[in-house]
Formats: sequence, structure tokens, C-alpha cells
Amino acid sequence: MATIKECFDAILRDEREESRLAARKVSKALYSSQGDKTKFQEIAVIVARAPETYSRISEDWRQENFVMAVSVIYFLHDKKSQPDFLFPWFFQLLQHSNGYIRHAAVRMFAIEIGPLTVHIRYPKHQSMFEDKLKPEQANIILNSLFVSLNGLLSALWQPKYKRYKYVDSLPPSPYKSVQMVLAELEDSCQQQSF
Repeated sequence: MATIKECFDAILRDEREESRLAARKVSKALYSSQGDKTKFQEIAVIVARAPETYSRISEDWRQENFVMAVSVIYFLHDKKSQPDFLFPWFFQLLQHSNGYIRHAAVRMFAIEIGPLTVHIRYPKHQSMFEDKLKPEQANIILNSLFVSLNGLLSALWQPKYKRYKYVDSLPPSPYKSVQMVLAELEDSCQQQSF
């Protein structure tokens, strides 16, 4: 298996063990053959189609392999057109019963929060994001994300969570995963003074 596309084909078609191994090879395929432009085009297509492809996967173990592999290449997707186009899928993944899938969703949210909050963290360095997303657009996305995360927290809350003081001490659950994304968002929105 030499290319990312071949890895994803194996994840989606092969038997359980071969699919698992292919998911683990995505990282190796990503970092081999540096500068290959077709590889980045393949990544853009895979990431853009990820929610649709995921919806057609019926086996839990194949869903896990697919999401884990997407989380490895996700940071290379095209952010300019719609930086939040995968957020609905991420919200779906945050509610999954599989902790590996939830953790991958938390990581992908964290990857997305960084560029969305750069104008807040570095307000004196406007030149860093001139050609990127406009601060007004980023603020609208961040506000929507904050509201949606809090709405999901309300839906997932159970009385047993009341006894936990810290997010880290919560039992593994969709509630904890949403709390982790919210904590990342709140930390990134804190204004820094550099």
C-alpha cells in the first residue's frame, strides 16, 4: 500500500484486520514521498467526501478505522472555501458510543479551532491572517460553535456528572468529549498579549 487512496480503499473494502492495518498506514503514506501534489489532491477529495462515505459504513470497526484515518490527514483539507463544512459531521462523531471515534472528533475540532481563533490570540499581528479567513467570519463561526456545543452539552447532561469537578475526571462519554472541545474553544478564545 503506497498511497493514501489505496489505504482508504483497503479501509473501506478489506477484512477487519487488513482494514485496521491500512488505517494505521495512512500516517506513513502521508509523510512519505514529500511534495507529491497528487497526494494532496487525493486528501482534499477524501476529506470533502468523508461524511458521505462514513454514512455508508455499517460496521462499527470500519467506522472507527475510517475516522481514525481521516483524523490523520484532516489538517490538510481546503480551509479557504468553508472552514466549518465538516462541523455537522464532527457533532455526529462526538455523540458516537466508540471512544476512539469521539477522541478523533475532538482532535479534528482542535485542529479547526486554531485557525479560527488566530485573530483573537494575536490581535497585534494582523498580517498573519490577511489572506485567511476574515475575523468577522471567524467570529460568526466561533459563536455558532459555542452555542451548538452548549446545546449538545444540555442534551447529553446527566445528574451523575454533577459530582465531577474537572473535565479530566469525567467518565469517558459523549458528554466528556463535548466538554473537551468546549474547553479547547474557551482556551483558544482567551486573548493573549504578545
